[in-house]
Amino acid sequence: MKKFFVIVLLFCVQFGYAQIFGGDKIINNENFDKQRWSWGYYLGFNTYDFKFKYNDEITSNGNDLIIEKTMGFNVGLVGNLRLNNNLDLRLEPGVTFNTRNFRPPYSQDIEEVNSTYVHIPLLLKFSADRHNNFKPFVVGGLSTSINLSSNENNPDVDTRLKTNNYHYEVGLGIDLYLYYFKFSPSIRGVFTINNEMVETQYQVVDAMRSQAVFLNFTFQ
Repeated sequence: MKKFFVIVLLFCVQFGYAQIFGGDKIINNENFDKQRWSWGYYLGFNTYDFKFKYNDEITSNGNDLIIEKTMGFNVGLVGNLRLNNNLDLRLEPGVTFNTRNFRPPYSQDIEEVNSTYVHIPLLLKFSADRHNNFKPFVVGGLSTSINLSSNENNPDVDTRLKTNNYHYEVGLGIDLYLYYFKFSPSIRGVFTINNEMVETQYQVVDAMRSQAVFLNFTFQ
């Protein structure tokens, strides 16, 4: 997976270098960004972590929860509304899949948390002026998610997670204008605002929030 990320990064760097310093000035999809509305889809990867707020007992004893992160998968749609030459409003509903493992204190057992989220972000995209066939951008906004794997109403499990959660997101990326479509790799941080945890039998955690990194590849 790391090799794949390196290949994508090298492709973007080489493409940008060619556009700035190369002699080829052919403009692809010259009128693409003049559309009021545009549509697309994205595929990508994610990694989720938990941020814990410990109570006084766990803080004084130093018995932190151990998190084992894994690589997950994203897929979704993109609806883009052009506000002006450098600002767009985007709705990106999608589904994310991920698994996190953690070991509670005072136990050697690993608890697996499988999560499938319907993720719905509403974002503002701030873009620089287009140069030849590429345009960098930053993106930020708010999102909500529905945890389809939620066990909120199951009192028989150790860790209960809420169904509905709320987040803020920030990221950056680059639009690459290819011959037939616009390709946009981006990286984004997603941070949960509310406490996701209903309760825990260990009584050492006051709050638990997700932190995630999304690497998305958007096609429009």
